[in-house]
Amino acid sequence: MTMSEIREINFDGIVGPSHNYAGLSLGNLASSRNAGEVSQPRAAALQGVDKMRSNLALGLVQGVFLPQPRPAREWLSQLGTSVEDADPVIAANAMSASAMWAANAATVSPAPDTADGRCHLTVANLKTMAHRSHEWPATLAQLQLAFAGDPFRVHAPVPPAFGDEGAANHMRLTPSHGEPGVEVFVYGISGGPFPARQHVEASKAIARLHRLDPSRTIFAAQSEEAIAAGAFHNDVVAVANGPVLFAHEKAFADRDALVTELQAKVPGFELVEVPDAEVPLADAIRSYLFNAQLVTPTDGAMTLVAPTECRDTPSVSSWIERHLASNGAIRRVNFVDVRQSMANGGGPACLRLRVACDPSLVDPRFIVDNAKLDRIAEVIARSWPKQIATSELQSAALVRDIENARLSLLETLELSGLALH
Repeated sequence: MTMSEIREINFDGIVGPSHNYAGLSLGNLASSRNAGEVSQPRAAALQGVDKMRSNLALGLVQGVFLPQPRPAREWLSQLGTSVEDADPVIAANAMSASAMWAANAATVSPAPDTADGRCHLTVANLKTMAHRSHEWPATLAQLQLAFAGDPFRVHAPVPPAFGDEGAANHMRLTPSHGEPGVEVFVYGISGGPFPARQHVEASKAIARLHRLDPSRTIFAAQSEEAIAAGAFHNDVVAVANGPVLFAHEKAFADRDALVTELQAKVPGFELVEVPDAEVPLADAIRSYLFNAQLVTPTDGAMTLVAPTECRDTPSVSSWIERHLASNGAIRRVNFVDVRQSMANGGGPACLRLRVACDPSLVDPRFIVDNAKLDRIAEVIARSWPKQIATSELQSAALVRDIENARLSLLETLELSGLALH
C-alpha cells in the first residue's frame, strides 16, 4: 500500500429502527435531558443519510456500518429473560440503537503507524454502560467482514476489566493521512458525579496490540472539569485532522504538556484552541462544537461538518464567524441537521468511525455512493418506525417491525449474512 493510495474513509453508523430516548447514558447530558421523549427513528436515519450525502459532495470517501440486531436477544438470553418478560429497564438496554455512534465501534491505527504495516482495528468493549456492553460481538462481525484482507488486523476487545470506548477517545495527527502519524489516546481518571469511561490501561493495551512506536504515541488525561461538565468522551471537547488539533481550552488535564509534545513530534502542528471566555464549556458541550467532523475535502480547504446547534448557539456561532474571518486553519463550516441523534447525545463525529486506508481494499458492500444511499433511504422511508415512545419498547408489534426493517436493509445491501450479528 503506497502513501498515495491511503485515503480517510468515514464509516457512518446507520441509525437503527429501534432509536429511542430511554436516557440510559449516565454523564451524557443530552441523553438524560431527553429521557422519556418520543423518538423519530425514520427521521433520525434519514438525517444521517443526508449527512453522508453532504460528505460525498465534499469529495470524501463514505462508508456505512449496519444497525445491530434489536432487541439484543442473545444478551437477554444470557440474563435468563426475553424482551417481552424482562424488567422494563433491562428491556430498554436491549433495545438501544446506540451502535449508530460508530466512533465508539473501535480504535483504528493506519498502516503507516504500525510496525507490521497493517491497518489495525480493536473493537471497543464499552463495558461501562449496560446498553452498550453487548454491542461488541456484532461490531466485531462487521469489522471482520469489511476489513477481511491481509492489509488489516481486526482485534477483539481488550478485557472488560479496563473500559474502552473506542475512537471517541483517540486522535491522530499527521501531515497527511498516508504519512506516519502521532496517535493520542485520551483517558479519564475522574469526572465529578460521572464515570470516566476510558481507562488508561485499555489505551496502553491497544497501543501494544497495534504495534505502535512508543515515541509516536501519547497518553493524555482528559480534564476532570470537562468530564463533570458532560464531556463523557474526548470527542465532545477536542477533534484532530491532519496536523491540526481543534480543542476547547479546558479539554485536557495538562494542556501545556500535550501541546509541547505535539509541537515536537508533528511537522506543521497547529493548535486551534477555543477559550472558555469566548465559548464557555457548557455551550461547547450543548452545541457539540467539537463533536463535529474535521475533514480535508478534495479541494484542500479544511472543513468542519458541524451540527446546526452550533449555528443556533450565539457564543459558538460568533466564534466560528471570527475564526473563518481570520483565515485560520478551518476554512469552511458545513452545518448538518442531525437533531434526532443530538437529542440522544451524539453529533456528527459520534456517528462516524475514521479509517485511513486504500478504499479498494475494503469490502465494497460497506462503501456507499449516492445511488446506494438512495436505496438505503428507500428502505428507511418504507420500513423504519415513524416514532417510538419508551413505554412501547416491549410491544410485540414494534419488536417485529424493528427486526423486519433491519432484515430488509441487510437484504438490500447484500449483507444478509449479518442477520444474527
